[in-house]
Amino acid sequence: MGLANQLTIFRIFLIPVFIILIGYNKPLHALVVFIIAGLTDALDGFIARRFNQITTLGKVLDPIADKALLVSSFVFIYTSDLQVKFPYWYVVIVISRDVYILLGSALIYLLKGYLDVKPSIFGKATTFFQILSVVVVLGANITHIPEVAVKGVIYTASFFTVLSTLTYTYDGLQHLK
Repeated sequence: MGLANQLTIFRIFLIPVFIILIGYNKPLHALVVFIIAGLTDALDGFIARRFNQITTLGKVLDPIADKALLVSSFVFIYTSDLQVKFPYWYVVIVISRDVYILLGSALIYLLKGYLDVKPSIFGKATTFFQILSVVVVLGANITHIPEVAVKGVIYTASFFTVLSTLTYTYDGLQHLK
């Protein structure tokens, strides 16, 4: 197992640490763990490409680690005792999108026998703004961040979440033709 996969597994082990810190109302510590997880994500991708350590295991584990961390962030921040949290509707939209895309991908794979996934610019923007929303909400529990800024990031993330869902739906329907 190469260093890239080891970093991905380390990131997976950071998820319960992050959840525990949220549960104990430690937003600063949770933010540090979230940032470390993000850095390991960037680093494992760099190492895999640079040193030709791209593996099937890495291709499977990396997106699972990313989604597990983000979904955990949304659910556990929403259900926490933190002062600033995600709105319920936002958590539902974000998780529903992921379930929808997963089910759609599985359906395409079952019907076509293969799946050719190409990340869209809207999907990348969705991921960026969802990550930013976690950072901003945790940050708002550490220091003063104006409510309008927090809401602005959440609404922007919501916009791209819905837009990327629509574009992936369109792409999926085109793939089925």
